[in-house]
Amino acid sequence: MKRLLQGFAAGGAVATLAGLIGLGGAEFRLPVLKGLFRLDTLKAVILNKATSLIVVFFALLFRASEIPFDQLWEYKSIMLNLLAGSLAGAWIAAGIAMRISERTLDRIVLALLLFLATVLMGEHWFLQGENGALFDAPLAQMIAGVAAGFGIGVVASMLGVAGGELLIPVIVLLYGVDIKLAGSLSLAISLPTMIVGFARYSQSQAFIVLREERRLFIALAVGSIAGAAAGSALLGVVPGDMLVLLLAVVLMLSAYKIFSHQQKNSTQSA
Repeated sequence: MKRLLQGFAAGGAVATLAGLIGLGGAEFRLPVLKGLFRLDTLKAVILNKATSLIVVFFALLFRASEIPFDQLWEYKSIMLNLLAGSLAGAWIAAGIAMRISERTLDRIVLALLLFLATVLMGEHWFLQGENGALFDAPLAQMIAGVAAGFGIGVVASMLGVAGGELLIPVIVLLYGVDIKLAGSLSLAISLPTMIVGFARYSQSQAFIVLREERRLFIALAVGSIAGAAAGSALLGVVPGDMLVLLLAVVLMLSAYKIFSHQQKNSTQSA
């Protein structure tokens, strides 16, 4: 019972932040699954991705009261533009992930997260009044969107995350979209991207974790649904400036965790 209550609490806490910002919360849930529940890494990743799918789906659903689906549909060109790259990236990355060293991937993601956090804060606080799209030419914007989507799909697939930390700033900066709307667009893009990556994991023997840990998964799922509802309810209360700050903090914390993991691996190797 204690383990189930811990799963409910952990799922709810992570999903509240995820629902508010527009993330899957996998980056914060994975350390909990490994540290608190003592799961093997691959099993933790699979259970994490399954829970993130639930968070992304319900966060998108609950946020519809603030940002309705017909409003999202008006930006279908942005979603299709990024999906064209992210789906391909997620599929290809699943096949080449083992060829890239963990240390190299850590360095790339570390630099990318810190860069996006810095650019996002700079764009919001130092370039206010200049909230237009990064590119004026539709063709340049489309090419940049596919390239960005591909890169995000690769990173999301390799790290087992939804990729919202990368999608949201890209949507804000590349298309000049409000950050709250960008959060919902990010969820809509993340859902099919995660399904593609998750489908590849179904071929792994570790996929059995969903049956072995079904009670924990249910506790995580119920807590995540409650948390996603709470985070989405706060969407109309928390100002956009606060969301920018929260997203920047999330990016920096994720970068710090990756850096710490890299340093730990380097020490063990030495």
